[in-house]
Amino acid sequence: MKKTTLEKIFEYASMPLHGTLSRKLRKDVQCQINDEKVYTAATFFLGDEFVRITETEKNKMINTYYDWESIVSVRTIANTGD
Repeated sequence: MKKTTLEKIFEYASMPLHGTLSRKLRKDVQCQINDEKVYTAATFFLGDEFVRITETEKNKMINTYYDWESIVSVRTIANTGD
């Protein structure tokens, strides 16, 4: 999958954080990369060479990094309101 396509998917699932280059997942949207962990309430940084995902869990900040070329699939999960 091309980087430009992946960027569009991440942009769809998130919104810019004011004053930063990072993007926060939209309310009620979850994201899963490579059929691994499902991210909720995460912040994405879309760098030139990598994607950084930041989560806060039990008073800890957890950063996960993906090389663009290692991402083979992205799944977005959203509530339908039903």
